[in-house]
Amino acid sequence: MQFVFDGHNDVLLRLWTHERDGGDPVAEFSNGTDLGHIDAPRAKAGGLAGGLCAIYVPSGDLVFADPDKNGHYVTPLAAPLEPLSSLSIATEMAAIALRLDRAGAWRLCRTVKDIRKAIADGVFAAVMHMEGCEAIGPDLAALEVFHAAGLRSLGPVWSRHNIFGHGVPFAFPMSPDTAPGLTEAGFGLVRECNRLGILIDLAHITEKGFWDVAKTTDQPLVASHSNAHALTPVARNLTDKQLDAIRESGGLVGVNYATAMLRGDGRSDADTPISDMVRHINYLVERVGINCVALGSDFDGATIPEEIGDAAGNQKLIAALQRVGYGAQDLEKLASGNWLRILALAWGEEAA
Repeated sequence: MQFVFDGHNDVLLRLWTHERDGGDPVAEFSNGTDLGHIDAPRAKAGGLAGGLCAIYVPSGDLVFADPDKNGHYVTPLAAPLEPLSSLSIATEMAAIALRLDRAGAWRLCRTVKDIRKAIADGVFAAVMHMEGCEAIGPDLAALEVFHAAGLRSLGPVWSRHNIFGHGVPFAFPMSPDTAPGLTEAGFGLVRECNRLGILIDLAHITEKGFWDVAKTTDQPLVASHSNAHALTPVARNLTDKQLDAIRESGGLVGVNYATAMLRGDGRSDADTPISDMVRHINYLVERVGINCVALGSDFDGATIPEEIGDAAGNQKLIAALQRVGYGAQDLEKLASGNWLRILALAWGEEAA
């Protein structure tokens, strides 16, 4: 079995939501459930050894638009979030991550050495990520606290605007050049992440924001869960020019399993073949090179191909890649090695 380290999931959102309804997040993750995509038993069954687990404050007002007669759609951006409630929710999700760690349900990892040790011990290797930084104020004091709690990766924005920058909408077909980029506070956030050794994730940010980060950061450019705009022209995917910049920086693209970002028609439809995933991986490998492509499933945050189903189905993608000619060394890079290399660079460790 090929171990997978995944660049993005929303399991903390699912566990937080169920806890609000009276559930036990530790029991749900440890013992397994038929809900969502990830828990410890399904991760083990599918070789999912770990991943970046997002703290994401949901937008209650977001309603996805239906396609028009041409199959086109534009979902208006969610409204900006209120800072204090965002901080409260993000803290609750971080607390769940810490409780899972204390219970031994997963291991909260702060270094690549931690990740490798957790995988060797057969424990899910979780890295705390933040998707949209509404919980962090302009003074960045909360960033210091979340970093102390284990935060090692963040995306300045989700698909909404905040004090740090601007997000892209869920829209097809559309360029990612939809709004301004980083604010002055956003430039400060990037510099502080560089100082602390927090990976900066370019998923969900506008194209102008992408270039603002590129000219400011000292890290390789990373989009944790994005695909090729040339194949699926949704605003969330990356243009060839962006991909070239990622290649030149020695960065990484994590292939998103979300069907709306895989299909040629941009539809969210579970009846999407694994071959669409392979098509994007092939394109990205050709464009940026085998060392700059990885996986960023968006488990528990998107409609994924029914053939994959959940975390237990990861090996079906690995098998499909084997069938089209990827060898053992390349599969190891795609499945986990490239993520560990990038994290080591972003976190200021020796190259993994």
